[in-house]
Amino acid sequence: MPITLDGTNGITQAGEFNSDSSFGFKNRLINGQMTFDQRNAGASVTPTGDIYTLDRWQAVISQTSKFSVQQNAGSITPPAGFQNYLGVTSLSSYSVISSDYFLVRQAIEGYNAADLDFGANAKTITVSFWVRSSLTGTFGASIQNSNFTRSYPFNYTVSTANTWEQKTVTIAGDTSGTWLKTNGIGIYLSFGLGMGSTYSGTANTWAGANYVSTTGATSVVGTNGATFYITGVQLEVGSTATSFDYRSIGTELQLCQRYTQVRRGGEGSNSAITFCGVGNARTSATWYGSDKLSVTMRTFPSLTVTNPTSFQLYNTSGIATTTISIDISDRDYMLAGAAVASGLTTSQFYTFTTTNSNGLLVYSAEL
Repeated sequence: MPITLDGTNGITQAGEFNSDSSFGFKNRLINGQMTFDQRNAGASVTPTGDIYTLDRWQAVISQTSKFSVQQNAGSITPPAGFQNYLGVTSLSSYSVISSDYFLVRQAIEGYNAADLDFGANAKTITVSFWVRSSLTGTFGASIQNSNFTRSYPFNYTVSTANTWEQKTVTIAGDTSGTWLKTNGIGIYLSFGLGMGSTYSGTANTWAGANYVSTTGATSVVGTNGATFYITGVQLEVGSTATSFDYRSIGTELQLCQRYTQVRRGGEGSNSAITFCGVGNARTSATWYGSDKLSVTMRTFPSLTVTNPTSFQLYNTSGIATTTISIDISDRDYMLAGAAVASGLTTSQFYTFTTTNSNGLLVYSAEL
């Protein structure tokens, strides 16, 4: 079956995949095996707002600092066939109120779910994953559309504490509602970590409501120190869970980079210098230059800068920057501006680099 990856339409394919011998984009999720963590490089993060953690996986919260997220938290052995997992650790014993929500989720781009044809002649899908928790009982998750007017909350059971268990849930596709099929959000897959009654619904049925979990589901944030680990997450067409869709490391990285690209100090090969762009000084204190993005991004990206003074403009010596910003962007190139206190020579060529691991540029075109 032919598969096409392009910067405008994402991944398109002819036909559908649902057999152990299939290849390509059988799994509509990206980084389901939790390999890539471009933003945090394996460090623990505590959400104080809605943030992306491991690539493509977002933590969404109604109260700050109730749990942390880390790639391979606790350093336990993943299930066979996997090297990494997303780990959640509860930081308090918090009793959720009706309006609370705590979850991790992935938004699937509409182009990558268009053939599921939700809202019309919807196909059946199967969600499978490996989970390990210090808690046992019934946990909740959900499929939702982009504007949260259609949802399918579903249950799964963790039978034994601190043991990897594989779960499979088959869902008849939704023939109602609006499901985007372009480069916006096509489908959300969410895993509840503690959910108030407002966002909890009856399991295993489609509803015209914003249900992120199921009524009575276990609350991870309700137990201080509770852990929730997940990996091998797959969403595929069909009524049977098949083997995990292992893609090449290069392909999986490129899929992640459609949404996020990171320049981190100390990752280059020449004395740990990370190359971030080239350009010329406009004045003694301003520089403009360009950075070629690794792959075409989903849309025009935004730029987040951490520790701008960790970056420098280099000709024969380095001059630390004070601010960094986007001047013009498209989906393939960034034209950036940087300021220094002084010391640039007008019209002289400078490379934009960093050797400091605290320096971070994040280009984001997330859903």
